[in-house]
Amino acid sequence: MDFDFLQTLLLSFKLALVSTVILLFICIFLAYILSFTNFIFKDLLQLISSMPLVLPPSVLGFYLLVAFSPQNAFGAFLEKYFDLRLVFSFEGLVLASIIASLPFMLTPIQSAFSAVPKNLIECSYTLGRGKFYTLLRIIIPNSKIGILSGIIVSFAHTIGEFGVVMMIGGHIKGETLVASIAVYDELDALNYDLAHKYAFILFVFSFALLFLLFLINKHLERKK
Repeated sequence: MDFDFLQTLLLSFKLALVSTVILLFICIFLAYILSFTNFIFKDLLQLISSMPLVLPPSVLGFYLLVAFSPQNAFGAFLEKYFDLRLVFSFEGLVLASIIASLPFMLTPIQSAFSAVPKNLIECSYTLGRGKFYTLLRIIIPNSKIGILSGIIVSFAHTIGEFGVVMMIGGHIKGETLVASIAVYDELDALNYDLAHKYAFILFVFSFALLFLLFLINKHLERKK
């Protein structure tokens, strides 16, 4: 395998890993808020966090491109005060991937949190434990299957994402060119052999992740 091929694959997995780790903390926080608190904008937060599920990736990518562009207020602010350019950069890919994959991790974690028996949580509070302790020692341990499912699904989604990363990252080798974009580029160049290599690796990896998720769900069913 040549260097560019390996570099593109490694960048794809790096993007998925970094995005998934950051998403894990974000989604645990959001799932807790949506499952155990009540506030005036709760339904709006739920709606916004679910939007990437139904929004066409090209539409989401376009608006992120507009927002991140140095020609607009947000992008100009980041570049001026933090020397951070999100368009056509790995950092931009990470942020875009987090937004695009958020509901794929949030949904199973939120469902798992909501399924934790309320008497366990109330018992923890009765014993004088705080909310943070209860989250770490009661809610998260009883939501392991949902959390693991969210990690697997969001990781797989980030690996296979095309529209958003295409709009934000483009085709810069070693920085933004990931495997899903490389498949398109090689097909466009009529290089079918290399396109097949990228596509086959993504296919096998996606199948392995889904098979792992299937095994997790089977294990959960046996424990019921």
